[in-house]
Amino acid sequence: MNRTIQHYHTHAQTLDAQYQQVTFEQVHDSWRLYWPEGNDRTCKVLDVGAGNGGDAAWFAKRGCDVYAVEPADAFRAIGEARTQSLPVTWLSDTLPELKVVNQLSLRFDCILLSAVWMHIAPSDRARAFRKLANVLAPNGRLVITLRHGSFDDARTAHAVSVEEIEQYAKDHALQVRLKTDVQADSLGRDCVKWQTVVLTLPDDGSGDLLTVRHVIVNDSKAATYKLALLRTLLRIADAHPGALVDRTDKHVAIPLGLVALYWMRQYKRLLDTDAGNGMGIQQNSDPNKGLSFVKDAGWGKLKGLAADDLAIGAFFSGEEALALQKAIRDTITTLKSGPVKFTYRSDITKPLFAMERNKTQTRSSFVIDSEFLSSFGIFTLEESLWDCLRLYASWIEPLVVNQWIAEMRRYELNQQRAISLQTYHDCLAWIDASHDTRNVRKRIESLRENQHQIVSVWSNTKLNDKYHVDHCLPFAYWPNNDMWNLFPTTEKENLTKLNRVPSKQRLESAKTRILDFWQLAWESEHDQTRFFSEAVLSLPNISTNERDFDAVFDAIQLQVAGVKSRLLVGEW
Repeated sequence: MNRTIQHYHTHAQTLDAQYQQVTFEQVHDSWRLYWPEGNDRTCKVLDVGAGNGGDAAWFAKRGCDVYAVEPADAFRAIGEARTQSLPVTWLSDTLPELKVVNQLSLRFDCILLSAVWMHIAPSDRARAFRKLANVLAPNGRLVITLRHGSFDDARTAHAVSVEEIEQYAKDHALQVRLKTDVQADSLGRDCVKWQTVVLTLPDDGSGDLLTVRHVIVNDSKAATYKLALLRTLLRIADAHPGALVDRTDKHVAIPLGLVALYWMRQYKRLLDTDAGNGMGIQQNSDPNKGLSFVKDAGWGKLKGLAADDLAIGAFFSGEEALALQKAIRDTITTLKSGPVKFTYRSDITKPLFAMERNKTQTRSSFVIDSEFLSSFGIFTLEESLWDCLRLYASWIEPLVVNQWIAEMRRYELNQQRAISLQTYHDCLAWIDASHDTRNVRKRIESLRENQHQIVSVWSNTKLNDKYHVDHCLPFAYWPNNDMWNLFPTTEKENLTKLNRVPSKQRLESAKTRILDFWQLAWESEHDQTRFFSEAVLSLPNISTNERDFDAVFDAIQLQVAGVKSRLLVGEW
């Protein structure tokens, strides 16, 4: 495959001239009935192997929101130039991994593989098809053109067949809607023939939504542990596309330490609050039974910390560092013996989750980053379930929260204290709103006191004392207070933007000012450690050791597109 990509890169100009000899209508007429309707602005298209951007441009001109995947750099550059003024997002990605596409948390209404399938080795095709099926929207179309015929250059071609595609369709609950007869090549090459297969996903196909709903509503619960684990995974799936340690064999793996940390974070407000009689909110049906992860040597020594202090990028040392590591290990023990063991499909022999624990050396100090969180082991779940949590988090999480509150209101001690409904909601808040912009505002004040001119990233307007700090991705829809997500802006701009995401054009025009602000504000080693630790876990397509602000900006563009699509957020 690499040799093939290299050929497309080396010969991009020649191939571009060749491909321009035919139109989209000529090449793709065989599946005309399944083309997106005119000016279909709700249609999301994934063009895999987009080449010179001809097909991507055709979709975009019909009003579609297009994501064009092309691994050959020179070819992608040609495509980017051709579609510069169109709604096309270009990605460097490859099958069978589709790593970047998977991190976007998007489902596509039309996925096109035009002259691509023959380049994929037979041993990689099952995985490649599964990746494509996982990002296909309900009732979406997966279109695969099959090239029959070899190449007389460095490109690799493997045999293809409609029957192979049909079998993959059965394996993934897709329906074959069209399979054409063998047709002549639109470029007039006698040795090349084509077939087209169109497949659709009639519904969710996995049953995972029903499984999740059963765990939330119907599964027996002696405590709130199952709901806590499910919400933990929802928050990670929604907020941390960079958290995946591995994605193989139809399963995904995430850092076990991250699961434990977020479990603790959400219980912190529930247990360390005074809900009456100096006690926290009861979390199990037996008022005389404590919570197994709450122990004096760990949790008990963290009482002085707020939930928001258990954050990605935070630095710990001394007694607090020792206590936090002990509390994480205690939580992992509880997870293994409780919700991981007793959350399953139909019977206990079919668990939804698994974990592999590592023995770790206690550290005297550490930063909460991906390396630290992964050192405790890995937590695994089915790929389809992970995708379900990721794609439907905004629908599932309110259901989890409401059910959690219903469980707590049944418990004896909570009833005796007549805890208000608002208290339950407040204690289940994920992030403390009062901490939204405090640290960034403090840094801006320090820079201004030292005679640095701070401007709005959106307009280059010099800021006065009434400046605002804006969440690039709106907090109301995607609660995140990471450094990379907070920008200085004017009061008027922030109030105008409200809970909307910046358009692709607005974000691009602000790039230089955003990078300048980051470089000025986060110049210290300590600040950069936290900045990049947060970005690695919260944004797609960033390597663990990333230290390039440009890479973070590129990842923000992808994350904005994903949040806008999943949560139907308006554009500014």
